Amino acid sequence: MSDIEKVKKLREATGAGFKDCNLAIKESGGDLDKAVEILRVKGISKASKKMSRDAKEGVIAVSDDEKQISLIEVNCETDFVAKNDDFINFVKELSDINNNVNSNLDNLRKSKMANGQTVDENLVALIAKIGEKITIGKTKTVSNEGSINSKYLHTVVKDNLAKLAVAVSLETKDNSENVKSFGKQLSMHIAASNPLALDQNSIDQSIIDKEQELVTEELKNSGKPEEIAKKISLGKMNKFKEENSLLTQAWVMEPKKKVQDVIKELSISDLKVKEFVRFKIGE
Repeated sequence: MSDIEKVKKLREATGAGFKDCNLAIKESGGDLDKAVEILRVKGISKASKKMSRDAKEGVIAVSDDEKQISLIEVNCETDFVAKNDDFINFVKELSDINNNVNSNLDNLRKSKMANGQTVDENLVALIAKIGEKITIGKTKTVSNEGSINSKYLHTVVKDNLAKLAVAVSLETKDNSENVKSFGKQLSMHIAASNPLALDQNSIDQSIIDKEQELVTEELKNSGKPEEIAKKISLGKMNKFKEENSLLTQAWVMEPKKKVQDVIKELSISDLKVKEFVRFKIGE
C-alpha cells in the first residue's frame, strides 16, 4: 500500500485532515495503527485547548425500555454541531449505553462503543474531528418498581434527541390507557411549568433561603410597617412554594385546577407521582 493510500485510509478511519494524516504516516514509518495512535495523542492536545471554551448548546438524549427511562445531556458550542451527523450518531449510541449503566457516569465513560474504543476515547476523537468543545453533562435514570414510566421530548432534533426532555414515574398497579395518557400529559406539564420539586417540603432549602433574601431585600425599602412587611413576606414565600411545587402548580391544560386536583379526579386510589426529571439544554 502506497503512502497516499495509507493517508486516505487514515483519513477515513479518523476523520482527521490530509496534512495531519500525512505527517502521522511519516512519523509512524508507514504503520497505520501507530499513525492512529499519534493522531489520538494530538487529538487529546487539541481537545484540551478547546475545553476552556463554553459549550451551552447540544441535545438531551432519551433511551428507555420496559423498566426504566434514562436521560443524558451532551453539550457542544454551536447549534450547527448539535445537528451534525457524527455528533448525533455518537450521542444516540451514548444514550443507549447510558441506559444500560443506569446513568453511572464513571461506568459510562469506561464503556466500550461499537468501534471497540471507550466513550472517553471516542469523545476525544470527536472533539478533534469536529473542532468544538463537547462535554457530557447531566445524566439520570428513572426506575421504580411497580411504576408506569412516561416521557416527553420538546424541540426534537432527531429521533430520541431534543432540546428539552422529561421523564415521569407514576406509582400504581393500574396499567390502563387512562394512566398512560395522564403520564404523557403530566410530562408535558412539567416541560412547560418547570417545577423545582414534587411538593413544597421537597424544595431545596438553599433555594428557599435565596428567595427569602430577595423578598426581604425587596420589602426593606418599601416603607411598610414591620408587621405588615412580615405578612407580605410570608404571602410571597407561600406563593413561591406553591408555584414551584409540582402537586400545587396550576395544571397547564386547565389552569383553574391544580395538578393534585387532576390526580384526585382520576379516582385511582393507589396513584401517586413517584419521581420526575426535567433536563433542558443550557439550564
